[in-house]
Amino acid sequence: MERRGEEVHTETNEARAGSTPGIVRYVLGFSLLLAVIAMSAVWIIPAMTQSDTVDETNRTADPAVTQGME
Repeated sequence: MERRGEEVHTETNEARAGSTPGIVRYVLGFSLLLAVIAMSAVWIIPAMTQSDTVDETNRTADPAVTQGME
């Protein structure tokens, strides 16, 4: 710490009172990757298990909509 008149000048490490290892960026990156994988699994797994056939319960009563489906 150095005093110049009424100003006090300190080094960066003294002002922080700790170290900055940079691990936060790795935690954030890993968390983002896990979130993307989880959201992809929530979207992809049901899409793969859904059948491609149309059953009668999914049809609407509007003839204009159902006319092209038969």
